Amino acid sequence: MKTKHDRNLFTGAWKVLLPAVIGLVLWTAAAAPDGVRAEPEFDSCTSLLVGRIASADGSTLTSHSCDSSTDRTWMTIVPHAKHKPGATAKVYFEAKRTKGPDDKDRLETGEIPQVPETYAYLNAAYPIMNERQLAIGETTIGGRAELQSDEGLIDAPELYRHILERAATAREAIRVADDLTSRYGYTDWGECFTFADTKEVWHFEIFGPGKGRKGAVWAAQRVPDDEIGVSANASRIRAVNLADPERFMASPNVVSLAEELGFWSKASGQPFEFCYAYAPKSRTSLYSRRREWRALSLLAPSLGLDPESENYPFSVKPEKKVTVGDILRIFRDTYADTAYDMTRTLTTVNKKGEAVKSPVAHPFLNGDWRELLHIKRERTICSPAATYLQVTQSRGWLPDPIGGVVWIGYDNPATTPHTPFYIGIARMPASYTVDGRWGFRRDCAWWAFRTVSKLALLRWQAMTMDIEKVWSGIENSAFAEQAKVETEALALHKADPAKARAFLTRYSLDLAERAVAAYWALADELLGKYAVEF
Repeated sequence: MKTKHDRNLFTGAWKVLLPAVIGLVLWTAAAAPDGVRAEPEFDSCTSLLVGRIASADGSTLTSHSCDSSTDRTWMTIVPHAKHKPGATAKVYFEAKRTKGPDDKDRLETGEIPQVPETYAYLNAAYPIMNERQLAIGETTIGGRAELQSDEGLIDAPELYRHILERAATAREAIRVADDLTSRYGYTDWGECFTFADTKEVWHFEIFGPGKGRKGAVWAAQRVPDDEIGVSANASRIRAVNLADPERFMASPNVVSLAEELGFWSKASGQPFEFCYAYAPKSRTSLYSRRREWRALSLLAPSLGLDPESENYPFSVKPEKKVTVGDILRIFRDTYADTAYDMTRTLTTVNKKGEAVKSPVAHPFLNGDWRELLHIKRERTICSPAATYLQVTQSRGWLPDPIGGVVWIGYDNPATTPHTPFYIGIARMPASYTVDGRWGFRRDCAWWAFRTVSKLALLRWQAMTMDIEKVWSGIENSAFAEQAKVETEALALHKADPAKARAFLTRYSLDLAERAVAAYWALADELLGKYAVEF
């Protein structure tokens, strides 16, 4: 048993050792140096979309694993606002990489006319949900390089932000995206936005119109209410049936631009397929296809999907209705017990003579280690490069401040708990508003979870068992409390919405802050328990 004296000595040693330990782990976990290897190293996003009949409680869900080693970590609640006639709204460049909410160095690309009223929203590197329960997920899908425009103002994160300020539903979000990009120009790479409101979920893909042009080309396909879709850095929309507006929408130039730029020809006799016209290489990359296969197979295993196929169903009907916890399990998946499990050959023999995985075997080995151990690289759904993972719930039978909830976990989903933030809260925890990209900070929540996730790479097999006891306790407690919390919040909301707002703010912040404190303590415990083996 540790005494208070032991704890103080250990904490002091930890503060001294931390920079060296983190430096070692980051070195072993990082990609090879520039110029050595061209392959990407776990740095792109995944999103799942759940129709309301496919979920266990009637929620619609969307999600986003923000798998980036450069995006900012701070988050805030931007309040509802009213604006005077003639007001303008600023548009920023690379807002997802700003240093903080009041960053004086952020770059403006211009201004657009402001609307009379803007919705409150949860603002992250890619803004997440607004006060009307409209939520967005994202993955970059690239596309043909010649499509990226050098004319216009709006990149993907800023398009997100302006959509959430202006739209109340997924269909309205698509119309706002079309209006903003046609008038002011889209300047980013190909992106997939996964929209969810209280009734529908839509998969929306957008590309630039080409060099020297202002505007965009896009298509959107609705995920059926009883099905679940996936986006994993590849364009997935094939045939676009505009005669069925309940299931498809597209920009006016969806076919004509492809013909004009030579991406498709009616004379070829081949049917027009959006993904093959605008992002053909994304359909041939196993970097994306393997995640599509795995996610859809976990949801509907009886389909027997081929892991080597080029195309999979746009969405599938799950064999059981899913919960937030089920979606989190998919985001934690590393292909364990499949032919693509990168740890399957790393076995050792324990004292009992049993074959077990090496204690240092983990699914996120970098290129140098894979080359040394002759292991083929697989891009797993779970990513150690995740800045955060969000899973949203939108529920029309509850008032918006209670019905909209965002489950957020910082860093690697495999090692972190996800706690709920109701969209009606007044603010985020102080430690969530601090950016960690600029260096280690004890007042930054991201670093609590990041420290644990990186330590785990040193002794994965044993450490993750210790870590799971902590994250599962926090997460399972939140799931168990959810109905009770919402019943109390609903009673308060009926009497006084302000009291419900204060209650949900206290609950969300207290749970998140306790998780952060638990992870700083866990980092101490892991170092103390395993330091002798480093």
